[in-house]
Amino acid sequence: MLELGGQTPAATDLIKDVSEADFMTEVIEASQTVPVIVDFWAPWCGPCKTLTPALEAAVTKANGAVKLAKVNVDENQMISGQLRIQSIPTVYAFWQGQPIDGFQGAVPQSEMDAFIERAIAASGGDASGGLDDALDAADEMLEAGAASDAAQTYAAILQEDGSNARAYAGLVRSYIALEDLDQAEAVLNGAPAEISEGAELEAAHAALSLARQAADAGPLGELTAAVEADADNHQARFDLAQALHAAGQTQEAVDQLLELFRRDREWNEGAAKTQLFTIFDALKPNDPVVLNGRRKLSSMIFA
Repeated sequence: MLELGGQTPAATDLIKDVSEADFMTEVIEASQTVPVIVDFWAPWCGPCKTLTPALEAAVTKANGAVKLAKVNVDENQMISGQLRIQSIPTVYAFWQGQPIDGFQGAVPQSEMDAFIERAIAASGGDASGGLDDALDAADEMLEAGAASDAAQTYAAILQEDGSNARAYAGLVRSYIALEDLDQAEAVLNGAPAEISEGAELEAAHAALSLARQAADAGPLGELTAAVEADADNHQARFDLAQALHAAGQTQEAVDQLLELFRRDREWNEGAAKTQLFTIFDALKPNDPVVLNGRRKLSSMIFA
């Protein structure tokens, strides 16, 4: 979550019970300057008893970047009717007097965090680094497997900063995780020219190339058997490396490519070296697979 600098606002300033009498002031007017999350709940609603405290904690953690208005639907039926609240809990994010996002029912913490991050990003975040915090949160979502939430957060950041290379790269990786490779490529192609050759976008491009290879990867067992039967079957070893990477066995894939390079570095116009660099580019520079792989490749090149 976004944690901004400075003194934490009092909970009573961030979280309020709101009625029809003060909805205009506490939601519509207040959202002109800061996003307001509106939680529609009722005392008899079981999921509300779990969701509302989680919302309160998330809003408090955002440290003033967003506010929470709690509306009891039993006591404020006119507002519920105007906003067509059909089930509870229902949560809306208001920015500059308009609902910009929402969800119904109890949701996982990652989805709630993404929802609040999008509201903050839509408002421009915080000049002292709010987008960086939002990017960190999106990265964590992606690493945790919440690719859809991460994609929405990266997209919201790009609405605020259309030349943010890290957000573009994250959005590409999110679509790759969602197995929507065409959309990932469309995002890459849509990146501004001034950032398209930067490290983040180059890494995303490498990841997309590997993902497309994975879609055509051969059967792992058969390729392993082919290499074991003929260690000089370079095509089988290269295909085995692709299949291993597609199966998530990155270190094993690198080992096969290094072995292929050792046996014949010029095979297929240096395909082993090219594929190694593609894998290295897709990973973080300090990844042990990259560090050890580059060291071993260099030792062979300069031997």
